Amino acid sequence: MKYSFFLLLLTALILTDMQAQKGWEAGAWLGTSQYFGDLNTDNEINALGAAGGAFGRYNFNNRLALKMGLNGASISGSDTNSENNFEKQRNLNFESIIVDAATQFEFNFLPYDHGSKKNWFSPYLFAGFNVFYYNPTTELDGVVHELRPLGTEGQFIAEEYTTLDAGLVYGAGIKFSLNYLWSVEVELSSRRLFTDYLDDVSTEYPEYDDLENLRGEIAVALADRSGEILDNPIGETGRQRGNSTNNDFYAMIGVSIVYYFGDIDCPNITY
Repeated sequence: MKYSFFLLLLTALILTDMQAQKGWEAGAWLGTSQYFGDLNTDNEINALGAAGGAFGRYNFNNRLALKMGLNGASISGSDTNSENNFEKQRNLNFESIIVDAATQFEFNFLPYDHGSKKNWFSPYLFAGFNVFYYNPTTELDGVVHELRPLGTEGQFIAEEYTTLDAGLVYGAGIKFSLNYLWSVEVELSSRRLFTDYLDDVSTEYPEYDDLENLRGEIAVALADRSGEILDNPIGETGRQRGNSTNNDFYAMIGVSIVYYFGDIDCPNITY
């Protein structure tokens, strides 16, 4: 995908109009988010959360732009939504707030000029990277617990996964110019992450005596929750708890209102 995107960028540079529209935009958006990972292995749209953010964009011309944004999202996942028998018995769940800073390059399929009656809309593709904060939590007996400090997969002290990580950003959207100053956009964005611990699930069930000695009874209770619904818990030490070969990801879709600050650059005329 990355090679195709850079080919589109090169093509856009070649096809750029001589009279190109440049300048800054600022906008805000609201929408929804969805988590995909070990607690949603079928990639179902089953736990939508609120999402939104603000961004700035610099238009190099009417084809290419660089966008920088700060976003927030609420995500969650639960084995109770799964059709898989093992996952239902596993009985894990989590929630997290995401704070996401992203930079992306955008390519407009059509020439896009603010206020134009001809070039007033365009679909676009984008790719880039993000840095994000997350902190998975769950509830036990009415009390919310942060999962990372509990080392639910047997992590040693100071070897827990970090709650600050990064990923690749990609997606598509469509933008509509309402007039010279204002526009509306609809965008679907995915974050392919460099971590598999967005949901606190990745590898195997831990050795429980060691976990209790290191982290306490709450850590043991949240490492294997199958006993809450089964007479015989399934979380044997060393048994697969998650799938570490596939990292987690999340997606966001939203509608933006955008204000344009730029001017139109006129071509130089030599007499």
